[in-house]
Amino acid sequence: MRRPLKKMMMTTSCALAVALAPAALFAQNPPTGQPPATPAQQAPAPPQPAGPAKLAFTTDAGLLLIQIKPDQTAAFEELVAKLSASVAKSTDETVKKQMGSFKVYKSSEAMGGNALYVVVVDPAVKDAEYELFAVLQKVLTPEELRDQTVIDMSKRAAGAFAQGYNKLNLTRVGGGM
Repeated sequence: MRRPLKKMMMTTSCALAVALAPAALFAQNPPTGQPPATPAQQAPAPPQPAGPAKLAFTTDAGLLLIQIKPDQTAAFEELVAKLSASVAKSTDETVKKQMGSFKVYKSSEAMGGNALYVVVVDPAVKDAEYELFAVLQKVLTPEELRDQTVIDMSKRAAGAFAQGYNKLNLTRVGGGM
């Protein structure tokens, strides 16, 4: 009588593991097309120790295509202005080098009914973090991160994203045309 019970428990355990495998996979991978999870969706936290960059370029240049809800472009542009002002006063030379080649353009044409912003990074600092909220957290002081106006601005900007970032790593082809 012991063997059938043991065999049944083993079969049940294997079946359960197979049934739960997709749930475990989905729990580990965020859905595509969603805006990036940002600290701005809550009160910004102090910068964390550096880990691998989540939005990095692996080539000498790159593009970010960012779709913003058409009625919330002011919130995104406020984020870009805050980022620019904060980088300008930063003493972090790596961030200054990284963001010194960071140019933001607004496309005249919409994309999927959303405003399209094109960020050109040339040259790119390879493997540096280019996610806007992460860079902002790096250049703001702890006091600025706790400032209610910064928290409110971050929440508005996070809500302005229609989709996550679309990243293109670029490699120059040909000569200096």
